[in-house]
Amino acid sequence: MFLIDLKDYGFLQTQPVKDNSGFIPARVIEKRRELFKVVCEHGETGAELKGSFYHTLTDEDEFPAVGDFVFIQYNRQGNSLITEVLPRRSKFSRANFSGHAEGYAKFIKEQIVAVNFDYVFILSSLNHDFNTARISRYLSASWQSGGFPVIVLTKADLCDDPGVQAAQARKLAQGTLNPNVPVICISSKTGSGIEELEPFLEPGKTIVFLGSSGVGKSSLLNRLAGEDLMEVKTIREDDSRGRHTTTHRQLFRLPSGALIIDTPGMRELGLWDSREGISAAFAEVEEIIAQCRFSDCTHQSEPDCAVRGALEDGRITPKQWKQYQVQQREAAFVEGHSDFLRKKREFQKSIAQFSRARKKEAKN
Repeated sequence: MFLIDLKDYGFLQTQPVKDNSGFIPARVIEKRRELFKVVCEHGETGAELKGSFYHTLTDEDEFPAVGDFVFIQYNRQGNSLITEVLPRRSKFSRANFSGHAEGYAKFIKEQIVAVNFDYVFILSSLNHDFNTARISRYLSASWQSGGFPVIVLTKADLCDDPGVQAAQARKLAQGTLNPNVPVICISSKTGSGIEELEPFLEPGKTIVFLGSSGVGKSSLLNRLAGEDLMEVKTIREDDSRGRHTTTHRQLFRLPSGALIIDTPGMRELGLWDSREGISAAFAEVEEIIAQCRFSDCTHQSEPDCAVRGALEDGRITPKQWKQYQVQQREAAFVEGHSDFLRKKREFQKSIAQFSRARKKEAKN
């Protein structure tokens, strides 16, 4: 029987492998509620969480996500059992309040979007959907995640001069920790620019697609795969917005050997645990902030404020400064709530441990 080499699905030699033959490594390629699809040496199979493992999970980020490497107890006749999630090398998560007001605080929780990827393709279409603020948010999330961002501007066939939007995107990228973030204009319909993506489509490398609905994620996936893996839906002509085509997260393997994680469209992006990502995305801004005379400068009326000076001479644009302030306020809000949730979970864990200890004493 032909066995699949999991290294073709991005499994690294540095990741642990158990000697116990009852457990084998696998990668999660699809998730639908409590059920998973994984690929292992025996091929694709359904999977679910083993009961004893499930009851040890307390945080959202401890549950398996698409892209995760896991250990399973393989079952030829039915669903295999997921017994452990291996350490992640990259993770993209969001706060599920998705930009709503602070009155929704009690509903905020971390939502894992994708894990264990190498590149983040930030997709924005060259029509009414093009939005520098949204691209800026995706850049912050990409740097925070541990993946390398690539800005992909889609639907170039619908734009007379894509160079204008490309220049705006490059300006955003130049202010980040790595000013060499690629900006690539493509058309999935005509194939224009697709060849510029090839350096990132290496065997075993994983790419996550990020972008709002209607930007052409499914069209690009189909183009790269050479077949219709995903349904493509039309968009509204008045505002260029589309309905979600992807309704759940899924991992695909391309003919090149590269792996794609497609995600449902997200027009807004609530950043989770994003301080480092914001600093990387706005490295140029934070470098100027560090030049202010006072470390607690509010950038309003203090003397020798480097930020006001940069705004006056054009080194920082008002739009860029506003985007930085908005993301910092949102990060502070989410961090405050997530810290409360962490303390609440720790308290609940301690109560549960105390309860188990008392029951054990009572039995003895």
